Amino acid sequence: MERTAKVADRDDPSAVRWLVGVELVAFRERAGVRIAAAARAIGCSPGKIHHMESGRNQQQPSEVRALMTFYGADQADIDRLASLAGRAGEQTWWAPWTDVVPDWLRTFVGLEGLASHACWYSPMVLPALLQTEGYALGVTAGHGRVPPDHNERKVKLRLERQRRLFDEGNPLRLTAVLEEVVLDRPIGSPEVMQAQLKHLIKVSKRDNVEMLVLPTRIGRHDALAGPFIALDFVDALSIVYLEHVDGAVYVGNQDQVAGYTRTIERLREVALSPAATRDAIQSRLVTAA
Repeated sequence: MERTAKVADRDDPSAVRWLVGVELVAFRERAGVRIAAAARAIGCSPGKIHHMESGRNQQQPSEVRALMTFYGADQADIDRLASLAGRAGEQTWWAPWTDVVPDWLRTFVGLEGLASHACWYSPMVLPALLQTEGYALGVTAGHGRVPPDHNERKVKLRLERQRRLFDEGNPLRLTAVLEEVVLDRPIGSPEVMQAQLKHLIKVSKRDNVEMLVLPTRIGRHDALAGPFIALDFVDALSIVYLEHVDGAVYVGNQDQVAGYTRTIERLREVALSPAATRDAIQSRLVTAA
């Protein structure tokens, strides 16, 4: 997938550390190096290598550079990862909402803020980045994992995340592949759904948004196993996020990530075009009017 420039005001030090750690693991394993050998190479304890790879502590660019050199990485990758490690500052943009974000979601919120391109496959509800306030409240209200007193603040965070789509200097590119049933599932009142459908039409016309509907009539396709989100970055390898009932899985293995990328391309082949997708949304507005 293509990469674009990074939005400066969405830095998240823990997400940066996580990305660096994932790549350190990948390069070490690719080189066939054990943790103990990596520790000896830079004169530290194996425990420190563990912490560097888990992203628990900030990785020093000089140590990242030394490890990558020891692993035999290309100079471009050495420079890229050392530079990324040097950008892990102290401020987390979503800090005001820390108390309403579960631990398993925190890494994703940070990674989403750093991403240049997000690809969502959504079979049940609309992606968070496309939800209106009313729709988002309808999704969270009564949810077993969302305490009632957290509903409004979680929605506010969701709306804040959406600002990336409308950044004038460098908006997030979004590919949203939606099952047709998502357009027909009532969330909130009829008025909420009307407003949501109108919002989808408006957002779908943006140059940085690709919205594609998968007609129910196509039957089986390659993403029926469940929803996923693929994130691309300027200075880091792509990852895939899989959410389940009480947690999430982050896929950093690039062979597996490539499999999801191929799935997205196959979905594009069977989905409605962006123009036909808008027509499908518009037809539901007419029906509901």
